[in-house]
Amino acid sequence: MSKNARLSLIIVAVVAVVIAGFVFFSRNNNTTAAPQSAGGKVTVVEYLDLECPSCRAAHPGVEKLKTEYGDRVTFDVRHFPIPSHRNAELAAVAVEAAGAQGKRDEMFKLMFSAQQEWGGQQTSQRTVFAGFAQQLGLDGAAFEAALEDPALRERVLQQRAEGSKAGVQGTPTFFINGTKFTGAPTYDALKSAIDRELSS
Repeated sequence: MSKNARLSLIIVAVVAVVIAGFVFFSRNNNTTAAPQSAGGKVTVVEYLDLECPSCRAAHPGVEKLKTEYGDRVTFDVRHFPIPSHRNAELAAVAVEAAGAQGKRDEMFKLMFSAQQEWGGQQTSQRTVFAGFAQQLGLDGAAFEAALEDPALRERVLQQRAEGSKAGVQGTPTFFINGTKFTGAPTYDALKSAIDRELSS
């Protein structure tokens, strides 16, 4: 092999390594906490705490936006239970336990509609959440078993860890096509931000 041929091969190899490294670090820096849109659609990621009054206040607007945009916008709700909220983590696990029986969204709604009753309590609200499961017609034994499932708790804690890595410091925090939304997350403000992404 000639000297020039060997040099060309070395250059190609170095370029390949550099490109691979760029792809690797780009992938790692763009965490799953704030995914980009796919296929021209818009992705809205919300990190919330079920015991947070601000999350409860934002919830009706988010639900309205989901209805209005349909499949043009993907809404991804993730858990970020704040440690100082005594029952936030258990509430998140309860939502996922309901999700195992196809009632995740319904449990979200119940949690928020009754938040003023169970939120802010310093004792476990597990019995209250079991009552919610009963209201939704869930299998009570399966729901109770799911509350004890370490995998569900790990899912909740993993989402919180991803949120922290993405810069979430309080709730609710929204990302629209990977960009952190700033300002009060009102219906109008979120709609304007989504519309900008849809028209770009």
